[in-house]
Amino acid sequence: MARRRTHGRPVNGILLLDKPMGATSNAALQQVKRLFQAQKAGHTGSLDPLATGVLPICLGEATKASAFLLDADKHYRVVCKLGETTSTQDAEGEVLETRPVGDYDLAELEAVLDRFRGPQEQVPPMFSAVKHEGQRLYKLARQGIEVERKARTIVIHELGLLSWESPNLEIEVHCSKGTYVRTLAEDIGEVLGCGAHVTALRRTGVGPYGGDDLVTLEQLEALAGEGYAHLDALLLPMESALAQWPGVLNRKTRF
Repeated sequence: MARRRTHGRPVNGILLLDKPMGATSNAALQQVKRLFQAQKAGHTGSLDPLATGVLPICLGEATKASAFLLDADKHYRVVCKLGETTSTQDAEGEVLETRPVGDYDLAELEAVLDRFRGPQEQVPPMFSAVKHEGQRLYKLARQGIEVERKARTIVIHELGLLSWESPNLEIEVHCSKGTYVRTLAEDIGEVLGCGAHVTALRRTGVGPYGGDDLVTLEQLEALAGEGYAHLDALLLPMESALAQWPGVLNRKTRF
């Protein structure tokens, strides 16, 4: 049997992409793969089109470490607009309900946020990539179909109040894998009695990676014209993804 021909370069490493607003994670991934002319590439957890920030892209052999980043904690900065709920729990959806926003003081807001710190059960939203009988929930939602979803255990390690200027509440979230920040925002709004949805979302950290050394697609496009060496210099070694798992790094296992 003839060996299947592979296209592209055997480039290996992890790129910390600053995903732009409006792009899907897969579209951003495909653009990075094209610019690097990489044989193989994968991202480590989708960001909504509305969201920006840290999206680690694993190239080549580094895709073998992607599961560790999928399981890692995430960090976000979020702006929630109180007083409105939407069909998608963010600004891309239709407004479903409008309610008056109370004159909350900081002590009231802190008390509500405290209710969401720690382990809890969260029901995934219909506009999500979770599968139901083989179909992605968001595909069903676009058909106007809503199905029952099982709650999943998540952990909100930290939940900080950054600013409050009605109707906008800005929070900082450090959470476990599987947490839907849009759902968290809506749930906070429900406890406050006015509803809420996300208007801005930026991921500031994934596992061992923060947001200090991010590269934009525009920067990659500019460097692509100067040769692959300039692009490859941006890549982190795959071992950097395992910084929080020293037991794995110390093993003599070959990735």
